[in-house]
Amino acid sequence: MVKILTDDDFMSVIKESSVPVLVDFYADWCGPCKMAGPIVEQIAVELEGKALVCKMNIDQCPITPAQFNVSSIPCFVAFSNGKESHRQVGFSGKPSIMKLVTE
Repeated sequence: MVKILTDDDFMSVIKESSVPVLVDFYADWCGPCKMAGPIVEQIAVELEGKALVCKMNIDQCPITPAQFNVSSIPCFVAFSNGKESHRQVGFSGKPSIMKLVTE
């Protein structure tokens, strides 16, 4: 299941997770984000217990994306041990997104 993050809980979720965290920064008006949505849901199911998959709406929560220099969406950012480990801008399919948290 995908966890929805807000500016208020973002850092605590990232820092307290015992597994890698994948965050999908998106907006409702973004076409590629809409295409990525079902894929992100699939990844969340497949990686349950191995990674935490989250989404953050950049229009509803603008502070965190600005802090992490998210300037284009979709933007997928992986965190490990509370720190950014990988980043991918744009939607290029499920395998490339999975790699962010499995390698």
